[in-house]
Amino acid sequence: MNKPLLAALAGLVITGAGVAPAVAAPAGDTGAAPAARAVTFAGTVALSNCSGSVIRFPASEDDDPALVMSNGHCLETGFPAPGEVVTDRASSRTFGLLNASGTRVATLRANKIAYATMTDTDVALYQLTTTYAQIRNSYGIGALTLDATRPAAGSAITVVSGYWKRTYACAVDGFAYRLKEGDWTWKDSIRYTPACDTVGGTSGSPVIDTATGRVVAVNNTGNEDGQRCTVNNPCEIDANGTVTVRQGTNYAQQTYRIPACFGPDNKLDLSRAGCALPKP
Repeated sequence: MNKPLLAALAGLVITGAGVAPAVAAPAGDTGAAPAARAVTFAGTVALSNCSGSVIRFPASEDDDPALVMSNGHCLETGFPAPGEVVTDRASSRTFGLLNASGTRVATLRANKIAYATMTDTDVALYQLTTTYAQIRNSYGIGALTLDATRPAAGSAITVVSGYWKRTYACAVDGFAYRLKEGDWTWKDSIRYTPACDTVGGTSGSPVIDTATGRVVAVNNTGNEDGQRCTVNNPCEIDANGTVTVRQGTNYAQQTYRIPACFGPDNKLDLSRAGCALPKP
């Protein structure tokens, strides 16, 4: 998996990133689909060991506490075990907020991990001590909006790494019915075309649909050595159980199901209709 940077440097064992900057929502974004525009780093963040982004949902409001999205395997507490789901856990983690050119302009702080898991998907969502309006008014930077619609194969995408201040541009090559890596299994993962040859530290990078400017996935892993279903060497498993190994191929986890699990004030509610995220 696209392990945190320290683990990557120790064994060169991370993958996941993208080619091309991220697209920040304009001031006052209400969630309406934006027109295609240049991708920048605005709204992305650098963690101590990974990448991430300030995100909002289509129904989020400006006075809601802002959220940062990264990978579950980037948690400061270590990898969640298979089947483990973390909710509402206190955290004071900090994030370096980037502007359009990739310059760090602020340090944002979390007050809790709202949700995190490595089961079915690989995602962490931190709640910040600041609102979207406070961030925009102080730094002129809007959040990236999560698309609530599943992306299509062939869509042009950009993976934006706040840690490395580097981007990768490619396309959605297809989808893995199941992606197995070590003890973890993820569902309906995005497979990149070869141009997204992501590297260590890009874990948690937002994957941007370049036509809409919305986030469709979170970058998380790749098969590095051609091994079968081992850590850092995920394998694809189809609906019939056939295993395929694609050395050098990188992957992301879709995010379109996440908005249904958050209600007013960006509060997590795993019992909401349409919410399919794993529960504790």
